[in-house]
Amino acid sequence: MTDEKAADVTDTRIALLSAGAAPLDAAALATAYSVADRGVPTLRVNFITSLDGSATVKGLSGDLGGPADKLVFDTLRRLSDVVLVGAGTVRSEGYGAMRLSDADATWREAHGLAAQPAFALVSGRLDLDPTSDIFAKAPVRPLVLTSDSAPTGAREALERVADVISCGEAQVEPQRIVDVLVERGLTQILCEGGPSLFGTFIAADLVDELCLTVSPLLEGGAGIRISHGESDAARRMRLVHVLESDGLLLTRYARRR
Repeated sequence: MTDEKAADVTDTRIALLSAGAAPLDAAALATAYSVADRGVPTLRVNFITSLDGSATVKGLSGDLGGPADKLVFDTLRRLSDVVLVGAGTVRSEGYGAMRLSDADATWREAHGLAAQPAFALVSGRLDLDPTSDIFAKAPVRPLVLTSDSAPTGAREALERVADVISCGEAQVEPQRIVDVLVERGLTQILCEGGPSLFGTFIAADLVDELCLTVSPLLEGGAGIRISHGESDAARRMRLVHVLESDGLLLTRYARRR
């Protein structure tokens, strides 16, 4: 080790995460995940991973979490203008109509927000069932973000139950997704996956925040990572906070810009 590297190590700060802090109530949790200015477009991504880096257990992410992760999940939805999900994740995780609880809807209205956030699905092939509860029981007409090359018949069927918007010619373009949502006044964007959609946002350097829960489980199988795709560079993030509940670490990172 060179003297320069030794100096770097000596100057490095390492601190013990205290377990004696008072628990956060719902209001404090909302404050912990709030943004300074809702008018500034923010793309926030929420994921959970096992200790050994798997995004799923037996193909689903739900078995990795617990009550604390669910509280953060609900809090992030409550704070968002739109929840954005890839069609593959909608199918694999069994999404239904996205409806917040009455309490969360009341909180949103009291804070000047629409009772329910918008729900936007990303699908290049439009392989979505227009008769599913996602559309039939939606409290707000969903958005379907696709490309000009999507099948015409599928587009016409979905246009009866959703606003279908083109976000690119040959494929769905990540920058266009953000632009389309912001143009509709949906500046606080919460992306819930999946890995391919997250990967495209990383490659385009559009991720402003990652809220990552680390589950105290070793999955040990062939589970996927939280992101998938190609990127020309690593993106440095800044730690905003680390919360803990029963061994679960609830982190919030922001992009260094």
